[in-house]
Amino acid sequence: MSYKCNLYFIHLLLKKQTKPTKNSNIDMKNRYLLFIILFNIITNNYFSQQQRIINKNKLSNTWQKQKIEKIELKKQTRGTNRLITFTPNSKITSLNGDITTSSLSTDEWRKITEQVSLIELSKVDAFSSPTTDRYSDKALASTITFFVKEKEYASSSFDAGAPPKELKSLYDLLMGNTKNQKKTND
Repeated sequence: MSYKCNLYFIHLLLKKQTKPTKNSNIDMKNRYLLFIILFNIITNNYFSQQQRIINKNKLSNTWQKQKIEKIELKKQTRGTNRLITFTPNSKITSLNGDITTSSLSTDEWRKITEQVSLIELSKVDAFSSPTTDRYSDKALASTITFFVKEKEYASSSFDAGAPPKELKSLYDLLMGNTKNQKKTND
């Protein structure tokens, strides 16, 4: 039942009687009791609905965290093509075809997936870049692609080092992992 409907019933119950009767005290007590009961029902419905929304968001974030298969950070311009792929166990860096692989710890992957869980992946392509240096080759054009189950979520293009604010924490974390990478050539 909607809140407006509940409030209307409360209004009807508490409405002043036009003609006093012998039992008006009893009627008022009953109305007051009914008001208290309805008020409790309304507030319980509201708070349980809020709790369901919170639980749904937590479940969605957990699902997103568990299903991420890999993340690709692509940076390119006319002379450079860099692709960094993060999986639950490894980081694979390709710089103009030269491939470097290193291991990724469980803790590092957990931190990455925690950052991803804060991002609404379905809207990632709508995040706008704060700068446009990539248009004139002053900066590498970058994108981040998330592979979740059988879907791909790709960000819009942004300048390397200047991601959209919604991706900044993740980008900084990914770049920190790349800088600390121990190189082992395959």
